[in-house]
Amino acid sequence: MKLHFKKLNIIVFVLLVSVCAFGQKDFQGKAYYFSKTTVDMSNFGRPGMSEDQKKQIAERMKSMLEKTFVLTFNQSESLYKEEEKLEAPGAGGSRFGMMMGSMTSGPQYKNIKDQLLLQEQELFGKQFLVKDSLPKFDWIMESETKQIGQYTCFKATATKTVDAESGFNFRRPPDDEKTDAPTTKDIQIVAWYTMQIPVNQGPSDYWGLPGLILEVSADKTIILCSKIVLNPEVKDVIKVPSKGKEITKIEYDEIVKKKTAEIRENFRSRGGPGGGRR
Repeated sequence: MKLHFKKLNIIVFVLLVSVCAFGQKDFQGKAYYFSKTTVDMSNFGRPGMSEDQKKQIAERMKSMLEKTFVLTFNQSESLYKEEEKLEAPGAGGSRFGMMMGSMTSGPQYKNIKDQLLLQEQELFGKQFLVKDSLPKFDWIMESETKQIGQYTCFKATATKTVDAESGFNFRRPPDDEKTDAPTTKDIQIVAWYTMQIPVNQGPSDYWGLPGLILEVSADKTIILCSKIVLNPEVKDVIKVPSKGKEITKIEYDEIVKKKTAEIRENFRSRGGPGGGRR
């Protein structure tokens, strides 16, 4: 029992020191994340498409499904931005690549104090500034822990309601498929956060835990932190996004839904990605 209290006192002391260190006015950190989304390739293309053709499609999609991001953060603000990289030769040369390349996410800004979420989005040549309040996550704090790099992380879970048709889905529905199918679905979110960095920030729109979120699993997407730099010598300006026509997230989601339906129908009429005339 004495050993238990001694260990607890050490943890409390470390956390107090951390809170003091991270409470500096000029504090800033940068976290690097790798994001990967898996796709069920059986949903793709025309009936009878070969495995080689599906592999070709998967390779073209890789740059869209595997991305690296940088989260620049302080105590109240963060900017989540994709790292720029050169596209592999021929990766965007197909009709499929050009279509999906027309849906580009820009920097995402979170302000904890003002409960504000801003996201720059480009959709088929049109620039939008999506403005919303921060999403509410009813986190359940778990006792399970694990080590990510040098950081001890605690587990938290939540449930999130999303559009049932969100993501990459170009499957041709059967003729007898019901038209009254659910439009939303609930997905389970598993997050791992560290109280060694006591800021309630995280990748994408995730936030609200008593420490920086280093890993998130949600539906078919995994986001994992690979590197953290605290108080870099050269600090970045956390610039509030301002490009594009300001709309709400509900309005933007409706536009995306319509455009996605158009793309899906276009793909089906041509026999799926890579099919039809070139």
